[in-house]
Amino acid sequence: MILTSLRLKNFRCHKEVLLNFSENLNYIVGGNGLGKTAILESIYFLCTTKSQITSSDKEVVNFGEIGFEVYGSFSNQVTDEVSVVFTSETNKKNYYQNQKLKHRLSDIIGNFPIVILTPADHQITMGYSADRRKFIDSIYCQASRTYFKLLLDYNRTVKQRAALLNGMKENKFNKANELDAWTEKLIESGSELICYRKKFFSELETYVKQAYFEILNDRETPSLKYFYLSGYEGDNIKKHFTDLIEKFKNEELRRGTCLVGPHKDDFVFEINNINLRTFGSQGQHKTFQVALRFAEFFYLKEKTGKTPIFLLDDVFGELDTKRAVRISENLRKVGQTFITLTDFTNLSYLQRQNSDVVIKLDKSGITYA
Repeated sequence: MILTSLRLKNFRCHKEVLLNFSENLNYIVGGNGLGKTAILESIYFLCTTKSQITSSDKEVVNFGEIGFEVYGSFSNQVTDEVSVVFTSETNKKNYYQNQKLKHRLSDIIGNFPIVILTPADHQITMGYSADRRKFIDSIYCQASRTYFKLLLDYNRTVKQRAALLNGMKENKFNKANELDAWTEKLIESGSELICYRKKFFSELETYVKQAYFEILNDRETPSLKYFYLSGYEGDNIKKHFTDLIEKFKNEELRRGTCLVGPHKDDFVFEINNINLRTFGSQGQHKTFQVALRFAEFFYLKEKTGKTPIFLLDDVFGELDTKRAVRISENLRKVGQTFITLTDFTNLSYLQRQNSDVVIKLDKSGITYA
């Protein structure tokens, strides 16, 4: 899958921009504040309908304007024209594919798989469990529409059940029968979600090990562990889920929230059987973050049958030369990639080729080098 062109209107600092891309490496070069990351953000919008930076679409609108527009042309055996149009006045965003309005997110996610590596990825290995769940779900939702719909259904169930528990906590009402119904639904969809995650995490580990080997050879061995239902490792997930719900029943009523289920899962990353989050060095964290994204790329490529677009935002400045060289060598195996850089100083290892495109941003505008 190739993004051949991109047009922006009132998107961040870009008033009106038209860009054409290489099917290989695309370098977006310029100083801070000139809109390098915004170009990657707009590509992410086309693939996911949202920003990877902010949850507020209004923040993306160019100052003084009433909305933004993003247009992209994708080539993958057939050509797909995709656009995202947002209006601040109504706070409404429309997504079009080949001029047809798409109403459901489940009809969009996975059509144009995308992988993005940014300095914010430190949250995946160093942050909270919610950061890791978000990362895992972002991959699997692109690969499996069934999982995506199941996740949406489970999240709605958690929200409804939590609202009911909170109401009962405040003694606003006593709806024990209704709570039982939502609890049964939570256990059903939650157990199924855990089974999907177990299978996915087991598959992903193979890709992570391969990616890690490509970056560091065989000096270290990564591993992944899925922590769910308070560390349960048996086969009868539904029964254990039910037992935990019963165990925490009074505590849930006292606190007015859902305390058990896959919304509390965690995913543990290890190097040589040592917990990365607790004991890993900065270099190990950065390497693991890169390996996770390369693993995501090759996993999505195999599962969807489409080659994802790979975005790297200001990544090389944070890596030592050895790791940067290994990563740049592997980018040639990936396909279409977009890389933001402040300049090419001391980055000779990137090994630019004639087929690559260099887009330079400065205060006077955008040029191709």
